[in-house]
Amino acid sequence: MSLIVNDIKKSYSKQLVLKSLSFEIADGEICGLLGPNGAGKSTSMKIISGITEADGGSVVLDGIDVFSQRQKVKSMIGYLPENNPLYTDMYVREFLLFMADLQGIKGREAKTKVEEVIAMTGLSAEAHKKIRQLSKGYRQRVGLAHAVIHNPKLLVLDEPTTGLDPNQIVEIRQLIKNFGRTHSVLFSTHLMQEAAAVCDKIIILKKGEIVAAMPVAGKSSEELEDLFQQTTM
Repeated sequence: MSLIVNDIKKSYSKQLVLKSLSFEIADGEICGLLGPNGAGKSTSMKIISGITEADGGSVVLDGIDVFSQRQKVKSMIGYLPENNPLYTDMYVREFLLFMADLQGIKGREAKTKVEEVIAMTGLSAEAHKKIRQLSKGYRQRVGLAHAVIHNPKLLVLDEPTTGLDPNQIVEIRQLIKNFGRTHSVLFSTHLMQEAAAVCDKIIILKKGEIVAAMPVAGKSSEELEDLFQQTTM
């Protein structure tokens, strides 16, 4: 088992955000995290990625405890937050080389890896441009390239298709599916069509608790929408 989340709890002041959250994601499995705004999706992802501390519970990735070995585990995780922070005055290739260096990838290996992720994410025709010149869809591709440049064990994506046009959404979904063939992926979405098209299984949160968890195989987006409405209303 690649990722094991056990009894995670989190509060901000007196507001309970997560209550006893537990689930697992296997190698080569794509898991969709669904729920209304305020359900705890982003907080869950930040805790799993080692960015935010939990108040209790444990997260274990590939046998390594996230909380006690935070720095080691961060090198095993690729994380793309919803706001996709980028250095927009840098060129695409320059930015990715910089990010590779931060991950400890140097010299010829870094150049090779950057060209690999540029090709993987369909950025070849845009790699000579500054990031601020790119459309939102291509900026998302840069964010994904950054998230996977160190070949992470787990890819965590917070609503990666928000604000994209229909063609861009299809392309980003395919990138996620391709990566999920050999890695574990956890991503949040509000779109049942996206969950049905991309995920192996879904977890639905409501007020910090899991209210449904199930495999997606054979389920239509309409069936998932019905389940979502039944469990979150």
